[in-house]
Amino acid sequence: MTRSLFRAALAAGAALAFALPAQAEVTESSDSHFVTRHAVEIAAQPGDAWLALIAPADWWADSHTWSADAANLTLTPRAGACFCEVIPAEDDGDTAGLEGSAQHMTVVQAVPRKVLRMRGALGPLQSEPVDGVLTITMQAIEGEDGETIGTRMVWEYVVGGTMRFEVAEISKAVDGVIGQQALGLAEALGGVIAEEEEGEEPSAFDSAFGPTDEESEETPVTGLPEGR
Repeated sequence: MTRSLFRAALAAGAALAFALPAQAEVTESSDSHFVTRHAVEIAAQPGDAWLALIAPADWWADSHTWSADAANLTLTPRAGACFCEVIPAEDDGDTAGLEGSAQHMTVVQAVPRKVLRMRGALGPLQSEPVDGVLTITMQAIEGEDGETIGTRMVWEYVVGGTMRFEVAEISKAVDGVIGQQALGLAEALGGVIAEEEEGEEPSAFDSAFGPTDEESEETPVTGLPEGR
């Protein structure tokens, strides 16, 4: 997301509020950090949701890329690998240049069908001495007969550090952009099937590192999502 698109993201925030599922909000903020969280329930099996998640070229918004084309995005789900973008060389007969590239984030944890965690400053935050951690957790949704009918995904992006933006403004813009991508992935997989009730789902931190307080007496902490 370029600086010019930052203003567009703010303007789109109100419109996105009507389209996004429950629990889409900036949950924390201070002068030097903010946290944004989105939860969606998707009409897709966890395996299909995972395969779609790691193929952002199929659902990421073109308007939030440096090249204006999501087809240039790649994501390798391996620790140390890259969520990156190729910026094609310009060649219109008058100008020509070498192919460029951009690193959006670095993968720090990938557990198929469970969690994808990446570190990096997205969009205009890339120009600031800040760091961010995006954790996307996945959990199967079971129907009354016990069969899996969908996947609950929680996106939590934690950003901290010194920045030249007003936190109150940039946090809303980033929240809108993350929400747009979460909704884009959901739509690519068949759409949102339900809204999450407030307080129903633990945070991305809880889901990724062990059971909730209620579960702790019965389930040992493994360091990975339950069911690993």
